[in-house]
Amino acid sequence: MEPVIIGVAGGTGSGKTTVARAILDRAGTSQISLIQHDAYYKDLGDLPLAQRAMRNFDHPDALDNDLLITHLKELKAERSIEMPIYDFTTHTRTGKTQRVGPNRVILLEGILIFADKALRPLMDAKIFVDTQADIRFIRRLQRDIAERDRTMESVVHQYLATVRPMHEQFVEPSKRYSDIIIPEGGFNEVAIDLIAAHIKSLLQ
Repeated sequence: MEPVIIGVAGGTGSGKTTVARAILDRAGTSQISLIQHDAYYKDLGDLPLAQRAMRNFDHPDALDNDLLITHLKELKAERSIEMPIYDFTTHTRTGKTQRVGPNRVILLEGILIFADKALRPLMDAKIFVDTQADIRFIRRLQRDIAERDRTMESVVHQYLATVRPMHEQFVEPSKRYSDIIIPEGGFNEVAIDLIAAHIKSLLQ
């Protein structure tokens, strides 16, 4: 059978990564591959660092969806890919890659994966993780300071300038394309258990 691609989308800090990893833990990693949309940000290495930081990373144009679509088609054809490794502190690709092999189930996780009309048809099921805006902002603030070498001021500025407006323009409207909506993100154990059980049945 052709590999099944399951998309997991939601706003920044919604818990979509937590949901994807929880599904992996419950359903098992031996027959599931995880692809993260964040790995496909376009390389800005040709720009000075100050200009890179000013780019709108929450707009669909910031992502290399052509490469992602090519990679998903390769995985569907049961061929391995070399997924880019992105450095969020410098806004550049590292030049290194992560080999991802074909599996029975491909989990595709990202904020904007449902916003691309060329990307959506490649997904066999679409899950949207829905979490309140204040919770999402707090999670993003904590993550960007701890993991991406950002200051509180820069995170707040970016959220107001691009994250919130892009969420309203692209992410929230893309929810209508989802097959399943999970409220409360990674805390919704019932929904995660049901989805993991369904994936297990596919693998069997």
